Amino acid sequence: MADLATSILRYISRVGYQPVKPKALARKMGIKDTDYYQFRKVLRELHRSGQLELGKNHTVRPLNPLEVVAGVFRKTSVGAGYVRPHLPEVAQGQEIYIPPAAVGDASTGDEVLVKLIRRRRRPEGAIEGRILRVLERIAHRFVGTYYEEAGEAWVLVDGTTFAEPISVGDPAAKGARPHDKVVIEMLRFPSPQVRGEAVITEILGPRGQPGVDTLSIVRAYDLPDTFSAEALDEARHIARRFEDMPRDGRRDFTEDLVITIDPADAKDFDDAVSVRRDAHTRHWHLQVHVADVAQFVPVGSHLDREARERGNSVYLPQCVLPMLPEILSNGLASLQQGKERLVKSVIMEFTSGGQRVHTELCNGLVRVARRFTYDEVTRILAEPQRYRDAVGHGLVDMLLLMQELALILRERRRKRGALELTIPEAELELDDQGRVTGAHYVPHDISHQIIEEFMVAANEAVAEHLQSLGVPFLRRIHPPPDADKLRAFAEFVRHLGYDIDPEYATDRFQLQRVLERSAQRPEVHAVHYALLRSLKQAEYSPYDEGHYALASRHYCHFTSPIRRYPDLTVHRLLDRWLAHGRVNADETELVALGEHCSFTERRADAAERDLVKVKLLDYLSSRLGLEMEAIITGVQDYGFFAQAMDVPVEGLVHVTQLSDDFYYFDEATHSLIGRRTRRRFRLGDRVHVRVFRVNVYRRELDFALCAARPRKR
Repeated sequence: MADLATSILRYISRVGYQPVKPKALARKMGIKDTDYYQFRKVLRELHRSGQLELGKNHTVRPLNPLEVVAGVFRKTSVGAGYVRPHLPEVAQGQEIYIPPAAVGDASTGDEVLVKLIRRRRRPEGAIEGRILRVLERIAHRFVGTYYEEAGEAWVLVDGTTFAEPISVGDPAAKGARPHDKVVIEMLRFPSPQVRGEAVITEILGPRGQPGVDTLSIVRAYDLPDTFSAEALDEARHIARRFEDMPRDGRRDFTEDLVITIDPADAKDFDDAVSVRRDAHTRHWHLQVHVADVAQFVPVGSHLDREARERGNSVYLPQCVLPMLPEILSNGLASLQQGKERLVKSVIMEFTSGGQRVHTELCNGLVRVARRFTYDEVTRILAEPQRYRDAVGHGLVDMLLLMQELALILRERRRKRGALELTIPEAELELDDQGRVTGAHYVPHDISHQIIEEFMVAANEAVAEHLQSLGVPFLRRIHPPPDADKLRAFAEFVRHLGYDIDPEYATDRFQLQRVLERSAQRPEVHAVHYALLRSLKQAEYSPYDEGHYALASRHYCHFTSPIRRYPDLTVHRLLDRWLAHGRVNADETELVALGEHCSFTERRADAAERDLVKVKLLDYLSSRLGLEMEAIITGVQDYGFFAQAMDVPVEGLVHVTQLSDDFYYFDEATHSLIGRRTRRRFRLGDRVHVRVFRVNVYRRELDFALCAARPRKR
């Protein structure tokens, strides 16, 4: 009944729906005559519970959109929550506050239907609402820690999804033991009136055992970690006939000086590059060679279906869940040093000032002359003469050319308004058991910038070519941000001393100047994170919306088909164009595929962040009292968040830790200010903190100021 009720609500909420009588609605929805009695019963229940209206002549109508909205729910630690509407304008751009008694059994991430209550407003201005129904669950399976108490069995679910433990009845069938990490399937979601109930479906192992934390994240995010026997058989079959794959019609680059530059621990190599400069014209010639994965993954095959379902590879600390079986991803498709490999090649010619004047696309053959790591390239470019004999004069000279061209391309992007966000990437230092021994931020140095600029250039060239053919393709789009959010960002950085006019906050060159000025200042993380939160997320779509942050009119992902399915779709379009001189695609199918790949990408990013956080919190749990320098990255009425400068973690300094005064929140200046002392804690300030409390289960870290004596919480 619940599924039918949700289907009815979804159908009548569609754009363009015209109210009809129940019988006509049943026909439009494809309800069988034998199910019509049940259909009417569900309609009456929805009407009785105030979730739809019956208008004149008994026509079925959705509720007034000014009173009922759909959106995504997130729950707070105190049992209340907020809903972000799908259509922000119906709630005046605000999130809708849901008091604890009105949450029902909704969980964080669920899509819900909310009744707005406009006659009351919260003190902070949020509109209040009541959840009528959960339209779609974000998940039914969860990971947590098993324990027993007072003769009953419970699971404390990881994170903050559920405030209370979940009853799991008799777990004897699975043999769970206290402190085991387990997977549960929800039988009944908890609500303020009823406790949650679930069944254990898998035991992952004792908490703290090597590998269990990784497996917990894999299960929590429902990440595919095995391939079917059919997909593996196809991969082996392709491997056996690799030498017989046709080379005819491919341009031979095997004698060119071609290199790869990747992280030291990389196993799959999607792209290789080569640069030369014409002595007469002074024009640059850049080759970007990308693994021709389309030759290994036939459309509609088991390999293709499983790659599409994954959407992308997932990179976790000491663990990769590849999009393709390793015999391909780490083997035949990977551009390994000294091995002949099939590639899609983009040959670009640039003027001395970096303007692209010619592009050629072709199928090619390469043999990588040298595999470099980022660290190696950075060292060589810092002292080229020192490495000439060991590395080779030709390779060192080409790396110097690459550096020069990359900086020219980077400057051209800056002049057209590209935004360079400095978002530090955390890298864990792990022992053989996967336990953290330390952590640091990965530098974004010249070696990274070389590859970044060359890949952007290739992606733009391919996107512009497909655009010229008039064919729909899966673009990488980044829609322009909301003007109100940019004005709020401008007001924030003005209080930090930056010269920016909020009325012209949408001027990307103003934003660019703020980013550049802050890059060498202590508040760099606070400023850059604040702008990142003001921007929309990049996604995959066939719609021509451009890429805001890159200031690119046409952009797609082409350079990583081993690890991203959208890149593979672009390769297949180019294959058809190269073979037949024409190509077409189904835009409707691309819309659905883009939504799916955007979801899998965000899921992978969230899983990686979560596992890094779990490992760091486990590391810090045995280091209470550890002192560190930190930068304030967020301020709320209950305290401020601080990002450590040496260890990549963020923790909360709760106001109860500020014992020297009573502090109030000044929203305009993003500050906590002492009423008596006027002491101020402001976004971007540097503070000296110590690790005060760690809760690995709830993914929470609390700091205390080293100079303050905490009050009891």
